[in-house]
Amino acid sequence: MTRTLAASMRRMNRLMRPARLSKATRSFHKAMTDILVKSALGPVADSKARTAKPRKAKAPQTGRGPAVRKKPGTARSAAPGEGRATPRVAAAAQFLDRTHRSAAGARSYKLYLPAGTPRPTGLVLMLHGCKQSPDDFATGTGMNALAEKHGLAIAYPAQTRGHNAAACWNWFRPGNQRRGAGEPAILASLTRKLTREFNLERDRVFVAGLSAGGAMAVILADAYPDVFSAAGVHSGLARGAARNVISAMTAMRRGGVSEGARPASPPSPCVRRIIFQGTADSTVHPANASQIVANVVGGDAAPARISTRSAGGRGYARSDFTGSDGTVLVELWIVEGAGHAWSGGHAAGSYADSKGPNASAEMIRFFLTKNA
Repeated sequence: MTRTLAASMRRMNRLMRPARLSKATRSFHKAMTDILVKSALGPVADSKARTAKPRKAKAPQTGRGPAVRKKPGTARSAAPGEGRATPRVAAAAQFLDRTHRSAAGARSYKLYLPAGTPRPTGLVLMLHGCKQSPDDFATGTGMNALAEKHGLAIAYPAQTRGHNAAACWNWFRPGNQRRGAGEPAILASLTRKLTREFNLERDRVFVAGLSAGGAMAVILADAYPDVFSAAGVHSGLARGAARNVISAMTAMRRGGVSEGARPASPPSPCVRRIIFQGTADSTVHPANASQIVANVVGGDAAPARISTRSAGGRGYARSDFTGSDGTVLVELWIVEGAGHAWSGGHAAGSYADSKGPNASAEMIRFFLTKNA
């Protein structure tokens, strides 16, 4: 019996039965809202800070030595948003600091090149979430280890606090939701450069992201189908789900409705997508996941398969949406009890949940297998 996307989502929600949000998670959501507001007002605050008269420095107190900063990633797990964890790098592998400049702007990035591979066999662009860094994101997702296993290059662009006070990708601004301008143009230009450097075809080029990075991954998949062949979206939102900070907060709380047309059939070329979303995510409402699916296959599409299993101590429901040739266009993973964190990640990184199915491994499997 066929089911529409909406009916399938209702069924999965009943199967998952998420618990009522705790006071702690409600507080966490409020904190994320504050981050988003701060991000919008950040440039104004920075401007005031630059024009303010400098205060005279206080004389150092006697009997006190200089402050000692702990080395990142040592003997503790990074708290959410600290972004200080240090990722592991395999022997003979490279984790390079680079900068990419284009007509649309410039960003620094980290590039992981696996050991023993003369030329990478594929490329994944990894987009971190708010208050994260490339090192932190690499640690939490464990993508570098998968790069070693599969011979992939992984690029981790860095958003700066000069462009967003919380280092979020600005997915909610109209200027960053289309082809040929803003942050998507910078990221697409970087990807094209690396694609040429490693002599890769489109079917070996992918993008993935978390939260704001997940929303930007969706934008890149929509705007640059000639650059990327597949996208991994974790706790993200659909392109056009918000047009400003106020609508962004609404979309995050309740689920956004994209202004883009809902296709009766998948666009060509279609950028295949694998989507992870936790049922207890109080930062990005789970309804956003279904909107991402609808924008690819249409709101009336029915999944070809729905399976419910468990992995890593969490149950999940996986829905596969296929094209006319049987190719899986979208995999939707709804993870029971998971919050706003990378499923199956490493606790040394921020916004990473060690429980649940391994989102990184599943994304790489999906990327590298056309008939996923």
